[in-house]
Amino acid sequence: MNVREASEQSDAILDSIAEAVIADREFLETVLLGVVGRGHVLLEDVPGTGKTLTANSFATALGLSFSRIQFTPDLLPADVTGTHVFNEQDGSFEFNEGPIFANVVLADEINRAPPKTQAALLEAMEEGQVTVDGETHQLPSPFFVIATQNPVDQEGTFPLPEAQIDRFLVKSSIGYPEVEGEEELLQRRLGRVDRSPSVTSVLEDGAVEALREVPESVDVDDDLVSYVAELARRTRTKRRVDVGVSPRGTQRLLEAARARAAMVGRDYVTPDDVKRVAQPVMAHRLVLTPDAKVDGVSKAVLVDEVLDAVPVPTVE
Repeated sequence: MNVREASEQSDAILDSIAEAVIADREFLETVLLGVVGRGHVLLEDVPGTGKTLTANSFATALGLSFSRIQFTPDLLPADVTGTHVFNEQDGSFEFNEGPIFANVVLADEINRAPPKTQAALLEAMEEGQVTVDGETHQLPSPFFVIATQNPVDQEGTFPLPEAQIDRFLVKSSIGYPEVEGEEELLQRRLGRVDRSPSVTSVLEDGAVEALREVPESVDVDDDLVSYVAELARRTRTKRRVDVGVSPRGTQRLLEAARARAAMVGRDYVTPDDVKRVAQPVMAHRLVLTPDAKVDGVSKAVLVDEVLDAVPVPTVE
């Protein structure tokens, strides 16, 4: 698959999902960016905005298997990864796969599970495998996690550790639709019998992995490489930032920019690509100082300040 074909496929995927999900095109592009960029997506929003529908719609449009895990305080790691079950017929233990064995996994309300269960996702998200009782099991390929968390219901939640947050390529939110969008939502509901809308599959078997390979062929100018590195470094010296973007985050910023270029049909990255992905890739990786938290400083504002402070290179 070349860059032009990747762009056409991306548009077809977004058009299919837009038939079911009432959301800004930019939001849907951000989620698709996680797929194309070989990463994972964290969605933070109030209940009822369509996070579950979004995850299910992406799985269907991409032609991939889908699994939903409802995270609760009593959820155990084995409930996610799977466990060994005794087979009475031959007297052996067989591995029973957990719900994480799917192409697209929705980790719903991930911050309701205790840290031990959250940690069960770390190996899966980074290595594409899980280890149970010393035995390693490969997850299906491609493997993509969409995790959701509720920002307003803090009772009974466990904040995600920094190591977990750093595994997500992008973080975004759907938000409430505009008046026109909400009216369209109601009109669509009147036009169908089922409560939930459905989408059609766009990609054939193996097409997702081919799509994910395309960004590797996108060129990046040396000046843009320096630009990306400087953006990450500036976050580490901000007065109100305790922990800035990690080296892993720097790589993810570059990968996201290449994925963005491929999605719009270009075989080279521009500064606009970097700026477009900077917020969803960088903001959630920042750890603010206690004073900044008390003052209600926005991570998005800090990223904007960094973008304004670093000179933009000229790419021919």
